[in-house]
Amino acid sequence: MTAPAPDATGARVARVLIDSPLPQLDRLFDYGVPEQLADSIRVGARVRVPLRSAGRVADGYVVELGDGAGYEGPLSPLEELVSSVPVLTPEIYTLARKLADRAAGTASDLVRLAVPKRMVRVEKSHLENPITARSEVERAAVEGYPAAAVDDLLTSGGRAALDAIPGLVELSGGNWVGRWALTLAQAASSVVARAQSAILAVPDHRDEEQLLAALAAVLPADRIVRLDARQSNPERYAAFLRCLGGEALAIVGNRSAVYAPAKHLGLIALWDDGDPLHAEPLAPYVHARDAALVRQELQGSALLFAGHTRTTDVERLVELGWLGELKPERVTRPRIVVTAQQGAEERLAAMARIPSSAWREARNGLDAGPVLVQVARPGYAPRLACAQCGEAATCKRCGGPLLTRERSSVPACGWCGALAVDWSCEHCSSHSFRQLGSGSVRTAEELGRAFPGARVIVSDGERNITTVDAKPALVVATRGAEPIAAGGYRAVLLLDGERMLARESLRVAEDCLRWWSNAAALAAPQAPVLLIGVGGALATALATWRPADFARSELADRRTLRFPPAVRVASVTGTEEAVAAALEHLPQAGVDVLGPVDAPKGGVRSIVRFDFAAGAEVAAALRTEIIRAATRGRRPVAGRAPATFAPPLRVRFDDPEPFA
Repeated sequence: MTAPAPDATGARVARVLIDSPLPQLDRLFDYGVPEQLADSIRVGARVRVPLRSAGRVADGYVVELGDGAGYEGPLSPLEELVSSVPVLTPEIYTLARKLADRAAGTASDLVRLAVPKRMVRVEKSHLENPITARSEVERAAVEGYPAAAVDDLLTSGGRAALDAIPGLVELSGGNWVGRWALTLAQAASSVVARAQSAILAVPDHRDEEQLLAALAAVLPADRIVRLDARQSNPERYAAFLRCLGGEALAIVGNRSAVYAPAKHLGLIALWDDGDPLHAEPLAPYVHARDAALVRQELQGSALLFAGHTRTTDVERLVELGWLGELKPERVTRPRIVVTAQQGAEERLAAMARIPSSAWREARNGLDAGPVLVQVARPGYAPRLACAQCGEAATCKRCGGPLLTRERSSVPACGWCGALAVDWSCEHCSSHSFRQLGSGSVRTAEELGRAFPGARVIVSDGERNITTVDAKPALVVATRGAEPIAAGGYRAVLLLDGERMLARESLRVAEDCLRWWSNAAALAAPQAPVLLIGVGGALATALATWRPADFARSELADRRTLRFPPAVRVASVTGTEEAVAAALEHLPQAGVDVLGPVDAPKGGVRSIVRFDFAAGAEVAAALRTEIIRAATRGRRPVAGRAPATFAPPLRVRFDDPEPFA
């Protein structure tokens, strides 16, 4: 049968990506383009298409348009053109496809992160009254770094790990922000001045507010676009449509901003890539760092990983020569004082959980302005234990941890909220508790007693405080919730170091160094930063402000043990038969398997470790098994009732959970 001749548009066949999480549908489907849609359909447009196998209509995106040459036989026509706006650009589809293949996932799951839900009124308003950037942009120098190195990186599409300069800067409007925010804003300004866009991804709203303020100091307002998950659906879709316009913009957001549709992309910058908020919790669980690396390679933009510390992931790329290093012209570091042992000379020092030397520094700092006290946990007392045997106190109803409540003498369960009335220890039958550490609220009470008359401010998950003034105050904050103080903190006390390090995690050491370094960077020039109760190599790395050396040492240990990021890992979970079948087809070179062991939610789990060079082959093999398992359907578990079904085969690449 001869294919019909194309009309003036040359578009008779549309290749469509179906919006579905089913792995067997993760490919392009061919559909005929009806005559009435030939003039309006575009690559990237939203469409509805018939699915014969499912007997229903599905949403999708047009990825390619062809003239029908080479096709024999009839094609099902497109059901409906939902919108002619090309929301899925070729660059983003290619990125989604490559990332999905790398993680044995589906491209539509990544497109769902990249393309917001359609808002009809917003789209209509944008088409009728498009907002365009008209302001001229003057290029801003990236202060504190070698100008030649910065210019070469930004103009040639280079890649680098940027060591952020600690400290705060005051902007022209009187706002104080971290020095890192101004550095990234100046880099973005340099790119936008060359008619290219910059994508700046940060972990949370605190960092985003600082970066937006810094950008406002170097760029016109119509050149700045905020694109993040905290916006309302209409706001986010309006910002997304701005990015589609092809203008030179500075795009700021959280991890999903890496997928923003910037056509003329000149820079991708990630701040603090070690923050867990950069890890995507939805399948296929692609970390923003990996998405940025792949997109930079596809589009040839400059790439910066900036931070006060360096993750072992970035250090590996530096050692391979894939990333360069961008260091400040002049070494600037906080004045770190390491206090490995707590003193008990003074009663107030004991009450405040700080040695006498730190107590004096805090008192001196309060005479000049605010003092920061970083603690490990929010609340009053994070945990309770039996006063007699020391075993953790747990809830009789659900087994959760018992916590001390504010203004109450009766503890409650941290999981189900049940009151621990008439509690007794299951190990020794004792009825008395003792507290394990102190949360932010209890620490604030202790410090209030230790420093009578001082203003005390608590910043944690329940109390969202982003800035404080320059007046004297004790600011008690959990890690990551430290407010910006005007002029910087006059002293910084880093408490609970031993408790932070006691967390069982492969990355606990680099996480602690990152938490402490970010807090130390908020100190005023020459203000003391006291690390209490921690010594050794970690304390030395903080005191000398040489985080790259620590990351290098950590990476060397990981190589010896074949732990991430020296190797890649994938967790394979499902029935014993499905997991065994998946592992059977793995390549042999550079691959080893741990397990299987019982999985937390049923079935078994194996951990596959493999060299980076084997990544594509491992992902392809596991993806094939995922499709096979999905097409076979759910089957009863052998030896169980027919109504009980095995869990589907699940694969997660770069899974941190087995190492936590």
